[in-house]
Amino acid sequence: MYSETVLEHFHNPRNCGPLPGATHEGTAGVPGEGPYMTLWFRVEDGRVTQAAYQTWGCPAAVACGSLVAELAPRVSIAALRSLTAADVMRLLRGLPEGKEHCAELAVEAIKRVLSTEC
Repeated sequence: MYSETVLEHFHNPRNCGPLPGATHEGTAGVPGEGPYMTLWFRVEDGRVTQAAYQTWGCPAAVACGSLVAELAPRVSIAALRSLTAADVMRLLRGLPEGKEHCAELAVEAIKRVLSTEC
């Protein structure tokens, strides 16, 4: 069963991409070969000022993308780099068993989008 937080992000996703003017982009997974997520960040003066995501899949994947895109401009880049799948699941008030990979996908996308100098 999905938490109210997951369902809220699924039914009202925030910051769906792509993001015009993005300075950084990262994809986790392989488009067309299973679950994947792309994140776009606009980074100015060492901070994420805007973020967007795109994923195709279950409510958990949409909620994870929506959550991290909403969170990114609110925290430091250092905090984003240290974000874990467990953190994403906690912020979403849990994911059903077997959906943990969606949080892992979001965290991997963050690592890839931040793999270049910010």
